[in-house]
Amino acid sequence: MNAQNRKKIYERLKNANPAPTTELEYATPFQLLIAVMLSAQATDVSVNKATRKLFPVAPTPKAILALGEAALIQAIQSIGLYRSKAKNILATCKILLERHKGEVPAERAALEALPGVGRKTANVILNTAFGEPTIAVDTHLFRLSNRTGLAPGKNVREVEDKLTRLTAPEYRKNAHHWLILHGRYICRARTPKCAECVIADLCEWPEKTSMPPP
Repeated sequence: MNAQNRKKIYERLKNANPAPTTELEYATPFQLLIAVMLSAQATDVSVNKATRKLFPVAPTPKAILALGEAALIQAIQSIGLYRSKAKNILATCKILLERHKGEVPAERAALEALPGVGRKTANVILNTAFGEPTIAVDTHLFRLSNRTGLAPGKNVREVEDKLTRLTAPEYRKNAHHWLILHGRYICRARTPKCAECVIADLCEWPEKTSMPPP
């Protein structure tokens, strides 16, 4: 895809959603971190249902540790992999208190040193909590980047590196929100809504279901 079409894609997504953000509900960087950790192989809707119960009673690392594993599991057991996620959350809370004064660090290395936090989660935190122009590649964004030709790659890191290199600086901060939301609701895996897509004429996918009216 050429640079001109790539810019048009971002312009259209920007016009449709000028101030995109995550659909996860949170009030602090710590709560965002916990929500993103819970979101692995789970929907934002299911995570929000769980954190609406969890955060009012345990909004901080100290409070979650005081809650204990059994009560934490009970709060998040509607989410997949809840037992392993509970262990990672408790271990992360302990590290935050011991090494970071209970605050979420704003450095990639420190974030990725936390149990259950990989590169994608770190990118979300750096971008959404701290305003860094990182691009977190999830399944939606990976699919969209390859399907449209925006930044094709064989794995998520290759797609992330291409998007970071090819996305103009003025779009980079919001790029992953625009692309994730578009992939989640329009450029869906099984039934893409090509007829509703604002970038359909720029998309290089040869198997479009239908085109929007001119």
